[in-house]
Amino acid sequence: MHKPEFFVTPGYGEYMLNNLHFSQAVKIGDRVETSGQGGWDDNLQIPESLADEIAQAFWNVERTLATAGAGWEHVVHINSYHVGGLPPEVNEVMVKLYRHYMPNHAPIWTQVGVAALGLPTMRIEIRVTAIVP
Repeated sequence: MHKPEFFVTPGYGEYMLNNLHFSQAVKIGDRVETSGQGGWDDNLQIPESLADEIAQAFWNVERTLATAGAGWEHVVHINSYHVGGLPPEVNEVMVKLYRHYMPNHAPIWTQVGVAALGLPTMRIEIRVTAIVP
């Protein structure tokens, strides 16, 4: 069995590790799992625009995957968590970003509506599983 390797995203990940005691990604063998990535910047500030928050969450997933030697091209499963329901414009933004970040494959995806996320102003959180050959 492979020993787990934990990774911390530079910037906000260091805050999460030091203050909340969790890592942003774990790699076991060829499998990478991320913790939920919100649409925050390195100061944990969240954009007012929901579309911008979603785009920032995708960027944070990319940054976190990179710490573990993976990228969007390796993603096989996505869970997205949404506060405030799932209006059509949310799916429009999500699908546009999926096509941008993963133009050559379509991973499996589970969407979940939730009452709240880790920060009071968060409206989206994304976690992924990636397989690195």
